Amino acid sequence: MLTYLLRRLSYALPIMLGVSLVCFALVHLAPGDPLVSILPPDASAELAAQMRQMYGFDRSYPEQFGLWLWRAAHGDLGTSIATGRPVAGEVIKAVGNTLRLAVLATAIGFVLGSLFGFVAGFFRNSWLDKLASLISVLGVSVPHYWLGMVMVIIFSSTLMWLPATGAGPSGSEGWAWDWEHLKFMVLPALTMSVIPMGIISRTVRALVAEILEQEFIVGLRAKGLTQLGVFRHLLKNAAPTALAVMGLQLGYLLGGSILIETVFSWPGTGFLLNSAIFQRDLPLLQGTILVLALFFVLLNLIVDVLQTLLDPRIARA
Repeated sequence: MLTYLLRRLSYALPIMLGVSLVCFALVHLAPGDPLVSILPPDASAELAAQMRQMYGFDRSYPEQFGLWLWRAAHGDLGTSIATGRPVAGEVIKAVGNTLRLAVLATAIGFVLGSLFGFVAGFFRNSWLDKLASLISVLGVSVPHYWLGMVMVIIFSSTLMWLPATGAGPSGSEGWAWDWEHLKFMVLPALTMSVIPMGIISRTVRALVAEILEQEFIVGLRAKGLTQLGVFRHLLKNAAPTALAVMGLQLGYLLGGSILIETVFSWPGTGFLLNSAIFQRDLPLLQGTILVLALFFVLLNLIVDVLQTLLDPRIARA
């Protein structure tokens, strides 16, 4: 197992380097002056040149990339142009908020998606199958930012059951796992859970339908095993793939929550990315994208290892 883990780590390192290069290149290819947010309109050429030298924008792209990569490897992601604060602190705080929201959304999506998927696969071609499949298709098809606005209108503006925006009465700084803070997560978490619920549901349905047609299931039923016993065997065989899909969906939610966090003003990485894009804050934009990309690579590695441990059919050597 140790050899397998070391080999997977050796695969992940060049991927991380490639992600860093693509992240740096895409940010610098975007049009616009990164210093426009802090330089006054009547700034002199000398002041602009001084600021570019201060942030290293006067160097060539290979020099900038090498210096940025060296500092990032030592935990220094630079200083935000807009706020003047260290990027690492801003990103870590935002990642914590997004991770909190994404884990809850993934858990909701996994539970509901697995339930709908098992029901649809176990009762194929029945009305339960059609209903569960319809719900999963709607979950994948409905734009989540539109769903978020609809839920705000219904549950916040009309019924006034839940708050519409923010992270709690004391913000993200004083977060606590109580109802006064958790109620701010209900609407964004439910909105984020719709897409993973649909994907997991469709995946689990296909898995269950495939497993039910295998010979060992026929043999178990021929021996007189009850439906509950067959369901247990289904669960054991479908769990590794379902957990792998859940892990990947968690990674997608961490990097793709910009619209939902903007709709609900949730202070996570999506909200931070949105602010960095509009302010043309290159250090903050690069640092946030890099951390999210590396987190996704690391999450893929963890999911791969866990799937190997759970699924005896995968070789570990």
